[in-house]
Amino acid sequence: MRAKPPETFGLDRLATPIGVALLVTDSDGVLRALDWEEFEPRMKDLLRLQYGAVALQGGRSPKELRTALSGYFKGDLDRLNAIKWRVAGTPFQQKVWKALPKVPAGTTLSYGALAAKLKMPKAVRAVGHANGSNPISVVLPCHRLIGANGSLVKYGGGLERKRWLLKHEGVDVDA
Repeated sequence: MRAKPPETFGLDRLATPIGVALLVTDSDGVLRALDWEEFEPRMKDLLRLQYGAVALQGGRSPKELRTALSGYFKGDLDRLNAIKWRVAGTPFQQKVWKALPKVPAGTTLSYGALAAKLKMPKAVRAVGHANGSNPISVVLPCHRLIGANGSLVKYGGGLERKRWLLKHEGVDVDA
């Protein structure tokens, strides 16, 4: 049996106030991954887990995507809603990831509260694990999930980025 050829995605870089974002798009220009430059190996691992063999080719991502992300970082928080994205992953992961954009900018939700909204109140740890495997940082706003006690807890891009994103969105974050 022949091995399936690798999935080919485009890889672009976008300077933001909190570092260089890596933008991975498919041939339709749909966002498949967004991570930070220093976490490129992790991003490639997540892509491999979700799609199997992946080839990344340098190139410009669609202007609409770059404009929407730049607009978000300049303060137009609703611009994230205009971004077309597609994710692979388990049905549970997809359920969590599709719930993330429903947490409005300027608000936070605990992992437990999201598990309850998904009608799986005992799945707090599983929600946390799925959140940590989110392939599209910022656009699928995993930074809006916090600990039950209000602490920032983990963030794949680092707690300083999480703090910046939440402050940028108007959340009152402890120093």
